[in-house]
Amino acid sequence: MTTYVEIDPRAHIGHVHLRVADLKRATVFYRDALGFAVRFYGPDVGLPAVFLAAGGYHHHIALNTFQSEGGSAPDPGHTGLHHFAINYPNREALVAATRRVLEHRHDIDGVEDHGATLSVYLRDPDGNGIELQYDRPLDEWFDEAGRPIIKADPVELDELLALV
Repeated sequence: MTTYVEIDPRAHIGHVHLRVADLKRATVFYRDALGFAVRFYGPDVGLPAVFLAAGGYHHHIALNTFQSEGGSAPDPGHTGLHHFAINYPNREALVAATRRVLEHRHDIDGVEDHGATLSVYLRDPDGNGIELQYDRPLDEWFDEAGRPIIKADPVELDELLALV
């Protein structure tokens, strides 16, 4: 019998590595619309990969065209990445990020209040799902009986943008 042992609580997901069809187009989206800094631009040395990050981290997002140059996004109903989340420190930063995406003329798929989080959903130019979100304070995650608040209530985009 295998014993269940929980992962070390200090573990975290360090980065996401995405196959894209057009490396330049994807780089422009993650750099300009989302604000990540390019840490390594592989085409300068003949490598079809770009690493981007926030702050001093080596890379939060890696993009490559190793097997996907000119490819297309999978059809709905296929397995694979649903989305990855970018966690912002507070509601104001989430709203600023959402405004930046809109200023760069990218569509927002929807906004949802999940109880513990407030989330904005969109897709990158290759169809990869992205969740921009912030975690509410832990004491707001539970109702009076101590049960977790789990919901997916739609929020109007204008309502989100008016929060700041």
